[in-house]
Amino acid sequence: MTTTATSNAPPPEVSRTAPAATPAPAPGAAPKELRILLLEDNASHAEIVEHVLKEGGLRFSLTRVETRDAFQDQLERATPDLILSDYALPSFDGYTALTIAKEKNPGLPFIFVTGTMGEEVAIETLKNGATDYVLKTRLARLVPSVRRALQEAEERRERRRAEEQLRRSHQQLRALTTYLQYVREEERTRISREVHDELGQALTGLKMDLAWLSGHLPQNARGLQPKIKTMSSGIDATINTVRRISTELRPGILDSLGLVAAIEWQASEFQTRTGITCNVTITVSETLWDQDFTTAFFRIFQETLTNIIRHAKATRVEVKLDAENGSLVLTVADNGRGITEEEMTNTRSIGLIGMRERAALVGGDIGFQSAPGKGTTVTVRIPLPRSPSPAGPA
Repeated sequence: MTTTATSNAPPPEVSRTAPAATPAPAPGAAPKELRILLLEDNASHAEIVEHVLKEGGLRFSLTRVETRDAFQDQLERATPDLILSDYALPSFDGYTALTIAKEKNPGLPFIFVTGTMGEEVAIETLKNGATDYVLKTRLARLVPSVRRALQEAEERRERRRAEEQLRRSHQQLRALTTYLQYVREEERTRISREVHDELGQALTGLKMDLAWLSGHLPQNARGLQPKIKTMSSGIDATINTVRRISTELRPGILDSLGLVAAIEWQASEFQTRTGITCNVTITVSETLWDQDFTTAFFRIFQETLTNIIRHAKATRVEVKLDAENGSLVLTVADNGRGITEEEMTNTRSIGLIGMRERAALVGGDIGFQSAPGKGTTVTVRIPLPRSPSPAGPA
């Protein structure tokens, strides 16, 4: 049975609207009329509840139902702002109504207005999602309870909106970061090729010209040979610098031979440049993976070695690369001074933040284990791409 009440008709068969408004509307806005669904089998009790709400200054339209079917039908038609429910009805009970309402709309305020309810039952209903309960013998509590329930519901909605806005902002920032990382790698690759090809070729041509000039000097100008040799040596050094810069911008080995070879090469370069012993253990087979995956993994490894050079004061580094449960796992452990929790969480630790972000962009994560004076272990875990291709020349 469903009944609706209005202010101009008698008892509970129609919808009734009371005068004053709550909560307070925004300046210039019309007062909001609350939609209240009342589950109550006693018409006189429903009239009393309606009268109390009206006297409390609420502006509302009220629909009364008595059966489960009518209750569900009203929820399907339109979600009310508030549900008031008796606990015990002849063919239906308030606890079941609460379950149905929470499945339909978990944030919907639900207040029991009942004749009797033991303390244990009241606690159980609150644990299971009821907003409050009011005894019919103490209806003075009803309006404050309704106001509080509506306020809490609004606060939850605001919080959800804020969380959703934050989530969208986070997604947008991550998408922007992904794009910037992509653009950065593309730019580094382009500059690397131009430096290698253009400057390399120009320097090689200049060296050939010097060699030709050296062979065509007149007898009385043989004293210029030492100068030409010095210039040639300078050109050789510049060519090596160009190659080093080009490689640091984008190692060709990463694209041609893959991640495993690139990690071995980078570890060897690190040891040669710093004198720090760097042992590498790799248990995965040579495989060419997706470019975004290999780039992210390699850049994280580079940044880890850079941090060791700058901060660790280590004399030994152990690198291990293996596959575990569908992920590629890189472990880099040093015997340096260690890193504190404060340093790991410091917002100025741009290198660590960049490593975490790179891993997150490809669905991975990074863990740090460290203690002062006992070194640091960095563990990078990134899900493997689904379809790797066999290793071979690019």
